[in-house]
Formats: sequence, C-alpha cells, structure tokens
Amino acid sequence: MMNRRPRRSCAICESRVRILDYKDERTMARFTTDTGKILPARMLGMCARHQRQLSRAVKRARFLALLPYVKGQGR
Repeated sequence: MMNRRPRRSCAICESRVRILDYKDERTMARFTTDTGKILPARMLGMCARHQRQLSRAVKRARFLALLPYVKGQGR
C-alpha cells in the first residue's frame, strides 16, 4: 500500500482570485522555478482551471518581457 499525501487545495481558489493577471510579476514569479520553468500542478496543488490560466499568463508575461524565458543563462 502506498502512502499518499493529502490533496492540497488550490491556493488561487482559496484567495478568491478569479483571473490570474500576467502583469502581476510577483505572483507569476512565485509559480516558476529558479530557472524560469512553470511549476506543475501536482507540486503547487492547483486546480486544472487555474493551472491553465497560470501557464497562459506566464507565457504572455514572457512574451512582453515581464518575465525571462530562462533565468541564470550566463556563460
């Protein structure tokens, strides 16, 4: 028998945020790794709806240069 972790509730649903805004850099950076990748829903405990909104918002923020595509890419 496998030990399962209890399901986390979605942090976005709990805070009653309807739409994730791509202009909110601080929130977008919270859901990305140090290298700039979007964290998966299983790590964040996010519902599918908000995970889709998050990925769309991060991609828009990257396109508008609010977030970097890759962090720490120094040679």
